Order: sequence, then structure tokens, then C-alpha cells
Amino acid sequence: MPDLFDIKLVFTQIPDILKALPVTLEMVAFALLIGFALGAILAVIRISKIPVLSQLAVFFVSLMRGTPIIVQLYTSYFGIPILLRYINYYNGTDWNITKIPGIVFAVIALGLNSSAFDSEIIRSAILSVDNGQLEAGRSMGMSEWQVFWRIKFPQAAEVALLPLGNSVISLIKGTSLAFSCGVVEMAAEGKILAGRNYRYFEVYVSLGIIYWILTILLERIIKLVEKKIRVPEEAPAMKPAQLERIKQRLELR
Repeated sequence: MPDLFDIKLVFTQIPDILKALPVTLEMVAFALLIGFALGAILAVIRISKIPVLSQLAVFFVSLMRGTPIIVQLYTSYFGIPILLRYINYYNGTDWNITKIPGIVFAVIALGLNSSAFDSEIIRSAILSVDNGQLEAGRSMGMSEWQVFWRIKFPQAAEVALLPLGNSVISLIKGTSLAFSCGVVEMAAEGKILAGRNYRYFEVYVSLGIIYWILTILLERIIKLVEKKIRVPEEAPAMKPAQLERIKQRLELR
């Protein structure tokens, strides 16, 4: 009977696949920064209902969420060089497009994709904070900055943490498609190994184990962070000095 499945190979080739782990983590880190920063900006634009920009933000989010990530990766890999060639032609610049590594195009596509989902998460989290609490903070003499950092941000962060964690997990799994931009990350490294011995099934089982472990580790980290930032259901008792200051402020009003 032929050797249909080599369980030993599944575990012995994991160290070889993990050699490409730094590339995967590098893509996740940079795409995460782009996604969160741009997502926050898009969320603020939509909440503030800035004319024109708000409509553009809605269109961008719809486009990114409505198209497959593999299409976005290919569009980034082939489209950005075309755009740069037009810039070279019309501006007389001489950018060497061929020297741009594929990981740059992959990070841009993954970051833009992540920003669309992150913007909706951040927007929903900010809108979930009760306006009554914000007004109460202002009535106590807090500035807008204090209201944001002491009332709005802690509650919004708690609401957004788990969905943002899920977004990061999706981002980690999305890096497995970065081979379309010529990036040798873990999935691509696994395909290279499988091409040598034609044991593709064992390679994909190895990759599944690695991504599963990464997801479990990330979930543990998210739970620890959630415990740290959790807003207590009952506010701690105020000290007499704090009550006196509040009373004085109300009398001044």
C-alpha cells in the first residue's frame, strides 16, 4: 500500500516553513499600522459628515469590502507600477519601478483592505458611547480633550478591541495570498517545499497548524489586553476632596 500520508513529515517541515515567519509578521505589522491609521481617519470623516470626503470614504469602504483580497493584491502589484510609469512620463521623473520589492505592493493592498473593515469597527465603537455620559463630563468642567480621553476613548476601545482582534486574525490569514505579489512568506515557502517532494497535503496541514497556533496566541493576547482596559461597571467611590471640587464648579456655574 502506498504511503498516502506522512504524519512525520507534517512536523519535520514546520521549522523550514517558519523560516519565512518574519516576512509574514513584517507584512502584518506594516499593514496593521496602515489599516488602523487610515481606518481611524475614515471613521472620523464619516462621523463628522465632512462634505465630499464622507461620500468618498463610503465609496472606498464599499469597494474594499466588496472585492476579494486576491483581486486587490493583483491590482496593487500590476496597477501601482502603471501609475508610476505615467508619473514618470508626465513629470519627467526617473523612478526605477523594477527595484520596488513585491512586499511593498502586498502591504499596500493588505493595509487598504484592513482599513475599510477597521473604519467600520472604530466608527461603530465611537458611536456606541452614550452622549449622556459625554454631556455629564462637560457639565463637570471637563474640556473636550478630557471628555475624549477619560470617557469616550476607554469605552470605545473596549467595544472595538475584539472586532479589531478579529481583523488582525483575518490579516494574518490574508498574508498567505501575498505570493501573488512575488512575496515568499510562509504559504509560498510551503509551496516551494512541496514542489521538491510533491507532498502537498502534508505541507498544507503544516501551514494549517502554524496559522492555527498564531491565531490562538493572538486570541490570548487580546484577552489579556481586554482585561487591562475593561471599564468597570460601577464607578469607584469619589474621595471627599473630589466631591468638594465638583460642588465648587457647579456653584460657579
